[in-house]
Amino acid sequence: MLLKAVDYCIRLHDGQFRKSGEPYSIHPILVCSFVAHMGGDESMLIAALLHDVVEDTHCDEDEVKFEFGEEVTNLVRGLTKIVAIRENELASSSSNEKLAASALTFRKMLLVSIEDVRVLVIKLCDRLHNMLTLEVLRPEKQKRIAEETLVVYAPIAHRLGISSVKNILEDLSFKYVLSKEYATIESYINEHKQQLQLKINSFSQKVSEKLLTNGFTEDSFMIQKRIKHYYSIYLKMQRKGISIEEVLDLLAVRVLVQNPKDCYLVLGILHMNFNPLISRFKDYVALPKQNGYQTIHTTIFDNKAIIEAQIRTFDMHKTAEYGVAAHWKYKSGGLITPKLDWLSDISAAEGDDKSIEDLYEYAKDSLYAEDIAVYSPKGGIFTLPRGATALDYAYEIHSEVGLHAKEAYVNRVRVPLLTELKNGDIVRIVTGDEAHYRCSWLTSVKTGKARATIRSFCRQKVRDINGQVAIDILVGIFSVQEKIILEWLEKENLSKKIARAATDSVYLQDVVNALKKYPRQDKIFSLKFADKYEVKKQKFDNIVVYSNYKINATEFDYCCNPKRGDDIIGFKNGHNVVVHHKLCERAAKLMEDKEEMVFVKWTRNAPHRYKIILSIENKRGSLAAFLTYLAKLNVDLVTITLTESDERVVADYFDVTIELNENLDSNEIRDKLKDRYKIVEFKSLSDAYHNEGA
Repeated sequence: MLLKAVDYCIRLHDGQFRKSGEPYSIHPILVCSFVAHMGGDESMLIAALLHDVVEDTHCDEDEVKFEFGEEVTNLVRGLTKIVAIRENELASSSSNEKLAASALTFRKMLLVSIEDVRVLVIKLCDRLHNMLTLEVLRPEKQKRIAEETLVVYAPIAHRLGISSVKNILEDLSFKYVLSKEYATIESYINEHKQQLQLKINSFSQKVSEKLLTNGFTEDSFMIQKRIKHYYSIYLKMQRKGISIEEVLDLLAVRVLVQNPKDCYLVLGILHMNFNPLISRFKDYVALPKQNGYQTIHTTIFDNKAIIEAQIRTFDMHKTAEYGVAAHWKYKSGGLITPKLDWLSDISAAEGDDKSIEDLYEYAKDSLYAEDIAVYSPKGGIFTLPRGATALDYAYEIHSEVGLHAKEAYVNRVRVPLLTELKNGDIVRIVTGDEAHYRCSWLTSVKTGKARATIRSFCRQKVRDINGQVAIDILVGIFSVQEKIILEWLEKENLSKKIARAATDSVYLQDVVNALKKYPRQDKIFSLKFADKYEVKKQKFDNIVVYSNYKINATEFDYCCNPKRGDDIIGFKNGHNVVVHHKLCERAAKLMEDKEEMVFVKWTRNAPHRYKIILSIENKRGSLAAFLTYLAKLNVDLVTITLTESDERVVADYFDVTIELNENLDSNEIRDKLKDRYKIVEFKSLSDAYHNEGA
């Protein structure tokens, strides 16, 4: 069957060539070789050979099924790209077609993978060969494929526990996505290679001697030594904000032993003979990662060098290198299989209102490669991305726990819900009866699950609120009771679509025009009040108001402080309008109390924001005088922060963000401030590179 598939592959792809000029069939044959190396069975090998035939040749699925059977066909189906997208399958008219195609293919592959994870293993081998031959493509295509590999496929390899493939994919992608950063690390390593090699050889030799004098025999252990992967060095530089020269542990050794007990003997020998850096110790042998990874990590000092040592058994090494494929390759017992519940989580994330791009984003957020492990009070292990918060953990337990989360305790200490978690934290969440939507926290959470659930809850909540807001705006325009508005809407068949009037000013005016025949007025007054229901546009600095009343000013209430782009609603207060975030609890109370509402939205053009760092004399009243002066210049203050300085200093430095509407000249404002204060920095935030020159 395998020979038949090889012939079939060569024959069907005959006349097709890769960008490099070689016959196309070389690609599927090499992908098949990789799959064989991973221990793939006959069906996987045949599917690897045929993974492009349905897409690129005249062969269809029925023919594959007839020649090679249903099992192979199912695998090929999961691997075939969706090339043609019908209009109704696109997420939106503004959709990027390439992303949509990629997302649809990805979804199909994941759905087949839930039934059969072998699809993902073949796909990783396919992607590996594509990455190895990427240099023949155009630079923009190289970058796009490398980015997708880095954010989706390397993390899939990580989740499946296949570190051998993950590390190669990351380093190959890194070279194309961040070529300058890659070159910096590569030139440093090449320049210091001899010195690094001498250090690692010397340490490895010492470890070997210590093990042999402490009861180990030469055939009972193996030491592997290496310079760390470029991408993992880069991540460390980013995380710590340091240069390559400041990365202390560029070197790593791995000690492989026969059984788990020996791991701890090796650890004891290392710690007794070299100084360990205790803050860097991790024991994944006792507490394996969700992808089945088991290794003890410790970092030790040796003669001015800092070296990471990993200790694992030969079986643990097989699991770490080949993950989900380890038990195919080594058909022996005792190997841990990675947990694959993340696959079903991603497929379960497909809601009615979830576009294919949303699903793709969700998967990217869920497939983080850099992760931490935290524990429930009962000792359950949860894997989260680095930087995840207590609220992410709450959503990881269950979406309802996240929604009703009231308090968080980390290592028995009460902390805010957005507290960043560290590896090994024990986290407890206290829930309340009331649901908290926390839509403004969408960018603060890190996991796809938390982000998708909050977004979904908030969309639904906003939809519900919009229906009521539209009715309340109409009540304000016509000055009649709600039940009368509802009767009129029913008569005009507008009840089902009315929510749109809360966000679409043109539609609101159409509804008003349709309803204004209903108010009963004397004929004498009807002429006088002909335009009584004309909804006029009234523009202010940040906000546009549509109302049939004269509005003098708009103001933001202190309770919710909405940011530009947030969903907002407005309440009439005399001749002023008070603006709230649509999900503000105080606003919900005002709606409950039937306060009069008006239509509000953000102005199309945002006022220009500027960042100022300036010095203000450290004496009573000087800050108040500065704020009064800003108000006098008609400048809106967005934020003000005191930067830390020595107590003996006579002046304080403040970091200030201001907004200027289009009538104000930034140069004039800067000059007026410079007359009174020492300005260290004055720059536009709309363009990070456009410094207004202090």
